[in-house]
Amino acid sequence: MNKTVYLDNNATTRTDPAVVMAMMPFFSERYGNPSSMHAFGGSIHKEIEDAREKVAALIKADPSEIVFTGSGSESNNHAIFGSIEALGTDSTVITTRVEHPAVLQACRALKEKGVNVIEVGVMSDGTLNIDEYSEALTTPGKKLVSMMWANNETGVIFPIKTALEKARNAGAIFHTDAVQAVGKLSEVDVSKLPVNMLSFSGHKIHAPKGIGVLYIRKGTRVAPFLKGGHQENGRRAGTENVPYIVGLGKAAELAMEELASGENKRIAAMRDKLQEGLIKCPDAIVNGSLKDRLPNTLNISFEYIEGEGILYHLSDAGICASSGSACTSGALEPSHVVRAMGVPFTAVHGSTRFSLSRYNTEEEIDYVLSVVPEVVDRLRALSPFVTS
Repeated sequence: MNKTVYLDNNATTRTDPAVVMAMMPFFSERYGNPSSMHAFGGSIHKEIEDAREKVAALIKADPSEIVFTGSGSESNNHAIFGSIEALGTDSTVITTRVEHPAVLQACRALKEKGVNVIEVGVMSDGTLNIDEYSEALTTPGKKLVSMMWANNETGVIFPIKTALEKARNAGAIFHTDAVQAVGKLSEVDVSKLPVNMLSFSGHKIHAPKGIGVLYIRKGTRVAPFLKGGHQENGRRAGTENVPYIVGLGKAAELAMEELASGENKRIAAMRDKLQEGLIKCPDAIVNGSLKDRLPNTLNISFEYIEGEGILYHLSDAGICASSGSACTSGALEPSHVVRAMGVPFTAVHGSTRFSLSRYNTEEEIDYVLSVVPEVVDRLRALSPFVTS
């Protein structure tokens, strides 16, 4: 196989050609500023609102509750810093130890400023430690919970319904980083699960990089993160990124069609086939729950070898995978997620993530299964820790 086999879709996805086509007129023909008084620019405003309706429909929200941002990371920062600005620094922030760096580092920055921050642990399968979470909610005073819907490294799905109910009973407001869940899980439905805020990102659902969403439920108090303009009903200053907003609207439309068609079942079947083949490698361990997991994600450790070595050899073979979050993969330290799960020391450095999308095929999975075992055997032969 000469082409690239891309299995790193939790890092970013290919922009759908239909999305690119929808965006193109707004780079060249319809380039006006939507805030302009003249008709040439002002007519663009309707395109933004059309896209807002499509994005809102994907998560069953009211369009007025959708704020367009520059990324999922910005959305997370807006939710966290904006909430604490509204609640006051005497509040408590409750998050988990396996969050994306955009959440963890924002919370830790608040902690350095004196805000009480509690990081809740997870079980060995990566699922939420409910008892620890419940205990954190007994903290007196105003509280913000920021918890991911699904983990970007393991694909483990958190019990958002239960976590939300407990938060509401404790008087806390609830934000979820749903970057990995939107477009993959039909239960991301804010009409049924009334979270206060929800973040997601365009480039994880086949829209371009550089566009995100923060859903803010009506009545939720949250200060603007970017100040200095009237855009997004005064909730996010800056001239709107019209081409990318239109592209995200199209991507949301396609994601709804994919959820309805059952495409994720095909993706999950390929993921399962990949897992069944790779778990036959010596000392292979699947990281994370096999039950509560995204349909496209497999995180697997190969004991006694380095993930970087695996990825290097896979790249040579044209296979794109990851050792964890794209935002931390440049670091030599093992993933904070697998460490929080208590993955054995012999396996923590060998974790490899494969994440699929609608563009992957059975032929590609067969090719990966023909390559990975050979790579693992080669690296194990060089490892001083393998005794047999």
